[in-house]
Amino acid sequence: MPRAWAAWPGYKWLVVAALWLACSLNYADRQLIFTVFPLLGGEFALSDSSLWVVSGSFMWMYALTGPVAGFICDRWSRRILILGALLFWSLTVAATASAQHDWQLVTGIALTGLVEAFYFPAAISLISDYHGVNTRSRAMSIHQSGVYVGSIGGGAIAGFVGQYFGWRVGFRLFGAAGGAVSLLLALLLCEPARGLSDAVKRTPPAGGRVRESLRELAGNGAAWLLIFVFMGANFVAMILIVWMPTFLYRKFHMSLSMSGLNGAAYLQIASILGVMVGGAVADGLVKKRQGRGYSRMLVQSMGLLCGVPFLFLCGWATTITMVIAAMIGFGFFKGVYDSNIWAALYDIVPIERRGVSVGLMNSLGWLGGGLAQLCIGFASLRFGMSVCISATAAIYLGIAAMLFWGARRLAGRRADRKSISA
Repeated sequence: MPRAWAAWPGYKWLVVAALWLACSLNYADRQLIFTVFPLLGGEFALSDSSLWVVSGSFMWMYALTGPVAGFICDRWSRRILILGALLFWSLTVAATASAQHDWQLVTGIALTGLVEAFYFPAAISLISDYHGVNTRSRAMSIHQSGVYVGSIGGGAIAGFVGQYFGWRVGFRLFGAAGGAVSLLLALLLCEPARGLSDAVKRTPPAGGRVRESLRELAGNGAAWLLIFVFMGANFVAMILIVWMPTFLYRKFHMSLSMSGLNGAAYLQIASILGVMVGGAVADGLVKKRQGRGYSRMLVQSMGLLCGVPFLFLCGWATTITMVIAAMIGFGFFKGVYDSNIWAALYDIVPIERRGVSVGLMNSLGWLGGGLAQLCIGFASLRFGMSVCISATAAIYLGIAAMLFWGARRLAGRRADRKSISA
């Protein structure tokens, strides 16, 4: 059945749309967990420093599994990995609803992180084989917008269902939704030849072991710069995404449903617009300058830099209106950065190492996210949540400067190579 769909000229965009659904559900499941923190804390008697174990269990397991998931992605059918990951993470989410003890809750959430780690390397690799460099940023931006839509939907639905029916109902609801989406993707997805959109006849599966793949990537300085920046950006993002609903619930005394909605909606809706703008601008620069990697990196650095003042205001603002304005501004420029996370990486790594490169980047990025939960869990007890959120603006400023410097240096090297060859 999937091969019949693949004959349609617009199939490459249908792939993006289908994976957008899976990506949305992927992040809805995560936001579901974060939104019901007040309920989990009350039922299982968990403090802020204990709740980081709950959110951190997902992030640490996700991070530890990432390189292995990427390595497997370079060798196995990505279609099978996507379908298997979607089905099994939906089952673990539904099963977590039956937790009666805190260790069962942590185990269920950790298993969800383990399985979800297989989705992103496979999905991004699949999209890259249907979309060449001229449409890759836009295609991946559309897929990335599912992150924001899922976060909004997950936060809003989890808050509403949790407030009126309990947190367990929300977990079962999202588990059932995942089963339905996995059936749809089984009908639509087709496995393409690797390197299909990169003007190569066929790229065989990568050889060697995980260690050899990582050794090859170890010498790629530009890739490590992107990974390090992603770690910093994810550190900041995870603080806002995980704790903003709780921050609004406590500081402005919103209801659980309203804090879940407002803590995600304004930031994520603005990110949808930002990711579309960033993807279109980057693809335009690629066509104009024919300097793919550094063009996308420049767009990312501008997104980070412009997000700094809004990020500071997210924690410093004293009124609801100011917080909303700050979240909108930060969300837009976060989207500009996010639009080229994977497309920029794919411009500078070999086709046969794309899966492991995304797995490694995702892994280290989520280690940053897990570290953020540890830091804010303890720092908020001493300094308060407002100060902790505002302080992350310094991280954004630092990684923005690093990425801009790296992009300019990469551009200079390519210019030197052209002059030498001429």
